[in-house]
Amino acid sequence: MNPFLKSAVAGLVATLPMSVWMLGAQHWLLPRRERYPLPPEQITEHAAEAVGLEGVAENDTALKAATVVNHFAYGAAVGALYAPLKDLPGPPLLKGVGLGIFVWTGSYLGLLPATGLLSSATHHPARRNMLMIVAHFIWGGVTGVLAERSTSRR
Repeated sequence: MNPFLKSAVAGLVATLPMSVWMLGAQHWLLPRRERYPLPPEQITEHAAEAVGLEGVAENDTALKAATVVNHFAYGAAVGALYAPLKDLPGPPLLKGVGLGIFVWTGSYLGLLPATGLLSSATHHPARRNMLMIVAHFIWGGVTGVLAERSTSRR
């Protein structure tokens, strides 16, 4: 399989444990005042409004469905970035966590604020930022391990 496609599939699959962590941590670790919608939902809502899809942004069921699709699609797209890392020395888990840190930093401190889809992480509560950083560690680590997992059978 093409290494970029394999890495994209790994990123797609890795979005599941990342999402489970995010939802569980939101419910169990954040104080009530910080349990408002997580970034993937906020981003999807802002993107829908930006392109004139108010019906999606204002309908809770449609917004949740679009959020899931968008989050997994983004996980796959940025998962493809792992492909060039495969040739670097080091364990896949650590290379993946490095990618996760890169994706969180680039997204939450750069891309998302620049596009107006989400305010900079510097404007969010520390606990929510930690929740999202750990989520990206999980995503990156799983992406790395899956992307380098051998597909051959012995």
